[in-house]
Amino acid sequence: MLGKTIRVLVVDDSAVIRQIISDLIEETPGMTVAGTASDGRKALECLDRANPDVVTLDVQMPNMNGLDTLDAILSRRALPVIMVSSLTKLGANITFDALERGAIDYVSKPDYGVNAKVAMREELLRKIRSAAGMDVRRILQIRADRKQRRVERPKIEPKPKEITEVGAEDFADKCIALGISTGGPPALSVLFEGLCPPLPPMVVVQHMPPNFTKPLAWRLDSLSKLAIKEVESGDVLKPNRVYIAQGGKHFFLKKLGSQVRAVVEDGPTVSSHKPSVDVLMKSAAEIYGSKCLGVIMTGMGRDGSDGCGCIRERGGYVLGQDEKSSDVYGMNKVAFVEGRVNRQFSLHDAAQTIMLQVNKMWKRELVAM
Repeated sequence: MLGKTIRVLVVDDSAVIRQIISDLIEETPGMTVAGTASDGRKALECLDRANPDVVTLDVQMPNMNGLDTLDAILSRRALPVIMVSSLTKLGANITFDALERGAIDYVSKPDYGVNAKVAMREELLRKIRSAAGMDVRRILQIRADRKQRRVERPKIEPKPKEITEVGAEDFADKCIALGISTGGPPALSVLFEGLCPPLPPMVVVQHMPPNFTKPLAWRLDSLSKLAIKEVESGDVLKPNRVYIAQGGKHFFLKKLGSQVRAVVEDGPTVSSHKPSVDVLMKSAAEIYGSKCLGVIMTGMGRDGSDGCGCIRERGGYVLGQDEKSSDVYGMNKVAFVEGRVNRQFSLHDAAQTIMLQVNKMWKRELVAM
């Protein structure tokens, strides 16, 4: 989109939010409002006339909801759609469904008031610029392939989750640290559907706003044989458990005696993010050294590259998602280009790759003992 004005169609049932988004776009050089609509039906009516490069789409609307509108838009044109979601459990769950169906990204809808425009400015405009340059057809194909693989898998009747401790003691002093951003929720669903215990404790930063990470953890926990939760300060890291960083706060690790505990704190952004992958990975590298496996996946920016570097410098190993299977080859690309990744993997093989690497690194050590 270099040199071209980005045309944005703004769809929201709130006149206030439509105006906030429209004002932000019109105040920004290189962007213009191609049209506005108060619901999904009106958005479809003006789609061809507006000819947008990007669509911002409200999650919850009357007449035609955000998911149905998204499906209808993508059936007509491979357009980048950014969901605008309320900070509620329902809003988060609908947003995750939208990302599975082909939405490129999302922003949180601010509370009404004088600070609403300021709160939305940086995130929304950055994501509009990024979305305008994405190959949406490729991303839609990636997500269609994921969906097809799920359909082709043999159906297994769900059972109450029982977290086995068999073999867990072997991994109590080891750790997997994972960083991910744009395109993360669908990719994490694929990953955690495939991972099986026993595994070391996993700590995860997914760039997200507050109130989204708890529903994400619940969603992933329902898919996985591992126990997955939103992290809380004081949590003791245990094998076969996954700890998801809280949105809007940093997550790092601290060793107290023989235990490693989670610390959740506010503070300035690091690598332009809070939570920051770099913050978590550096703390994991410092504590676990050669017993730390880093994983860097799809996302915009460079957060995580320095953390991956720390893991390698302390004798650990780093896996990076490859370009072909990434919605956005950004964070993982930077880490790879800067020499902080030992080996790349496809999302389709992610779970198997991680489990094999764990066994390669640490089962050999256990046999030697």
